[in-house]
Amino acid sequence: MTSRILITDYAWPDLDIEKEVLSAVRGEIMVAGGGSPDEIIALAPQADAILTCWKDVPAEALDIAPNCRVVSRYGIGLDNIPIGRATELGMLVTNVPDFCLEEVSDHVMALLLATARQILPLARTPERSGWTRETPRPIPRVSGQTLGLIGFGNIARALVPKALGFGLRVIAFTPRLQPEDAPDGVEVTNDLGQMLAEADYVSIHCPLTEETDQLIDDVALGRMKRSAILINTSRGGVIDEEALIRALQEGRIAGAALDVTDPEPPAAENPLLSLENVIVTPHAAFYSVAATAELARKAAENVVTVLRGGVPKTLVNTEVLDQENCRLPSQG
Repeated sequence: MTSRILITDYAWPDLDIEKEVLSAVRGEIMVAGGGSPDEIIALAPQADAILTCWKDVPAEALDIAPNCRVVSRYGIGLDNIPIGRATELGMLVTNVPDFCLEEVSDHVMALLLATARQILPLARTPERSGWTRETPRPIPRVSGQTLGLIGFGNIARALVPKALGFGLRVIAFTPRLQPEDAPDGVEVTNDLGQMLAEADYVSIHCPLTEETDQLIDDVALGRMKRSAILINTSRGGVIDEEALIRALQEGRIAGAALDVTDPEPPAAENPLLSLENVIVTPHAAFYSVAATAELARKAAENVVTVLRGGVPKTLVNTEVLDQENCRLPSQG
């Protein structure tokens, strides 16, 4: 029997890896064109599974997908999937929590070093700035400065040895970890204000949830050093963007390096794209050839596991297994 898999969107050239993996369940792929809500809703009733990257999966699409057993995320974050509704309907939700750990942590270090060493101002062509070492602000010595982490998941943990290698002090804000359980070289605090006040670089690594939505607001920015840099490779919504723009324009923090914005892509007139103390990259921190190939395979393998009646190791909503309406098929 053929299984129909709805792919809402993807960020790589083709679906060859997915086709190979899904052939194990005779998978027929349906792609939602541009991934608009209407396109997803139109295809959802036929779907036995949904694979999604960045596009929002409408709750309505799940409501009209009686055969859908699993929603598999290409990635770590789950803010584009209505997990609660999926669980109510008996659908399993999975992700790939070990995706792009090296790539994103490398990108954070690249952004940190680029801002610390002020690479962009120094790299301007002679026609624009002349042969000069003048920079908008003094260049600090990186070694001995403090990197503050908001959240301490897999990516933040992958970042730690790289930061320590450059001589940075690392302090992590995470309410879920006690100081005595912190890895070597990491200080842990549950006081966000304390961390913001001490850090020379603040790097965001928390998911976007109700608790973290616009966590970095006027108050939080006001606690940072005037010389501090804010780095975000997580989700744009964690930052109150208008508050950040004001802080940058008024010199209340020294700069920002952002791989994510809210919305994406940012509007052409967004001041973040023109401020000289800001670097914006196009949600590319995750990317490498190896990482995207691994992601496609693991996300598709999660679908195959469920359609064969198995429980993926990366099941997010484990409570669904105890429900009478759980859509996990029997292995008989």
